[in-house]
Amino acid sequence: REMVRMNYNLDEEAYNLLQLSESYVSRLCALLDELLEPLRRHLAPRLFDVLLLSVITTACKRLETSLRKCQYTSLGALTLDSDMRDLLSYTKDHLNSPEYASNVAVFRGCPALSRLLQISKLLSVDDLDDVLDLISASKRKGNWDLKHDDVIAFLGARVEFDADKVSELLGLPQED
Repeated sequence: REMVRMNYNLDEEAYNLLQLSESYVSRLCALLDELLEPLRRHLAPRLFDVLLLSVITTACKRLETSLRKCQYTSLGALTLDSDMRDLLSYTKDHLNSPEYASNVAVFRGCPALSRLLQISKLLSVDDLDDVLDLISASKRKGNWDLKHDDVIAFLGARVEFDADKVSELLGLPQED
């Protein structure tokens, strides 16, 4: 059993080193190919799509659980965003049905993947003041599933953001 460690608490040197290596998402996708490609030959296209979305949903839920345990720098958030876009691209490329041609359709078919992309967007903000704009714009488009507690937890994991400022921004009572 192989273990690949997630690390998004990156300084510039670690970020540059990471760019030269294969990400855990790339390895995940390669392993999913090994597992799923033999099944693709024996399943009807729509049935394969259901299977793929089910597998991706399970993987995304596990990834989210692991992401909750990480700390993030701005470079780490950039890497997370790239990783989640790679996972989205993999999913879109492997679905057979033309009904999944858009990101929105994939997000509706796999809400767990949508959540991961929302988390990566949230963590990628440069300034805490942009968080409320991101959330309100996403809600207007109908693609924001993160709860208030999720937002607090993930913003709290961003090392550059002060916990008091996160609390103030989100309207939480200050602890004395």
